[in-house]
Amino acid sequence: MSVWDDLQGQEPVVAQLRRAAQSPSPTHAWLITGPPGSGRSNAAKALAAALVCDRTELSERGCGECHACHTVLTGTNADVTFVATEKTTIAIADARELVTKAQDRPSSARWRVIIVGDADRMIERTTNVLLKAIEEPPPRTIWILCAPSPADVLVTIRSRCRAVALRVPPVADVAALLVRRDGVDPRQAEHAARAAQSHVGIARRLARDEGARQRRDEIVRLPLTLSDVSTAVRAAGSLVELATAEANSSNDERDAAEKTALLVSLGAPETGTLPPSMRSQVRALEEDQKRRSKRSITDTLDRALTDLLSFYRDTLLLQLAGHETAEVELVNTALRPQLQAFAAAGSAETTLRRMDAINDVRRRITTSNVAPLLAIEAMAVSLL
Repeated sequence: MSVWDDLQGQEPVVAQLRRAAQSPSPTHAWLITGPPGSGRSNAAKALAAALVCDRTELSERGCGECHACHTVLTGTNADVTFVATEKTTIAIADARELVTKAQDRPSSARWRVIIVGDADRMIERTTNVLLKAIEEPPPRTIWILCAPSPADVLVTIRSRCRAVALRVPPVADVAALLVRRDGVDPRQAEHAARAAQSHVGIARRLARDEGARQRRDEIVRLPLTLSDVSTAVRAAGSLVELATAEANSSNDERDAAEKTALLVSLGAPETGTLPPSMRSQVRALEEDQKRRSKRSITDTLDRALTDLLSFYRDTLLLQLAGHETAEVELVNTALRPQLQAFAAAGSAETTLRRMDAINDVRRRITTSNVAPLLAIEAMAVSLL
C-alpha cells in the first residue's frame, strides 16, 4: 500500500511526483491539471502525504501507512491545508488566510503544504493576493494548485509553478479501482466506469446508487424522445428536474446534519425560539448552504449535459465508422441498437451541430447567470 495507489492510469505522473517527494529540495509550487475525474485532488493529496511522510528514507516516502500519510489522506494533518470551494468562487478573504497560513513554520513535518483544490475558481483579484506568496514562499512551504487546464489559471501564477498534466484514466483502470477499493462487482464496475467516461467519483456513485443509474439512463435516452418543439420543451424540463433531484439527493441530508451540529455546538434549546445571536449564525449557515446548493445544481446540470453529450458522441462515432459499427467502442453500450438506428437517420454534420449546441449551453450555465431552464429549452429545440 502507498499514497499513490488510487491514481489509476497515471503512471508517468506518479513517477514524476514520486521523484519530487524523494528529493531533498522539491519544487516550491505545483500546478496539477487534468479533466474532471482524472484525480487532481487525489494527486495533490498524495504528493502532500509523500512530502510530510514520517519515513526517513527518501525512497520510502509516501508509504501510506505512517501517521503523517494517514492524517493527510483523511484531511486532519496540521501541516497540510486543503482548500476547495462549494461556492461559485474562492473568496478573497480565504486567499488572504492562506497567505498567512503559508508563513507558519511546519509544526512537526518537513514541509508545510498548501493545496488549492479549485484554483480555477479564483477571480483575478483573488489570484493576485496569492501571487507574491507563491513566487517567494517561506523556505519550508510548498504550494499545490489544481485546475482543469493551465489556461484556467492566470499566466502570472502558472509561470511560477511546475506543471503536472493528468490524463483521463482508461476504463479498465477505473473499474479495477472500484473493485479493489470499494468491493464493487467487476461487471458493475466496468459498466459504471464506462458510463462515467472514466470519471472516478461519478463511476463510484453509479456503481453504488441505483437511483443515480436510473437518472443517467433517462438523460441519455432523451434524444430518442424528441419529435417536435413541445416534446423538446418537456424534455428540457425533465432534464432540469432530474439534475436538481440528483443535486438535492446529496445536499438535503448534509444540510440537515450541518444545521444540527451547529445548534449543538451553540448549545441551542431543543424547543422554543432561538436567541438573536444564534439566529444570525443559523441564518449565515443557511445562506452558505443556498450558495452551495446553487453551485451543486449547476455542476450536476453540467454533468447531465455531459451524459447527454455522450449519446451524440456515440452517434458520431457510428456515423464515421460506416459499415464497421460493430467495432466501435461506445460509452452507452446498452443503447447500441437505438444508437445505430439514430445514426443511420442523420448525418455527421448534424450530430456535430447538436454537440456544439450542448457545449454552448454548458458554457453559458457555468459562466453566466442565465436561467438554466430557459437555456436548456433553447438547446433542446436546437437538437430537433
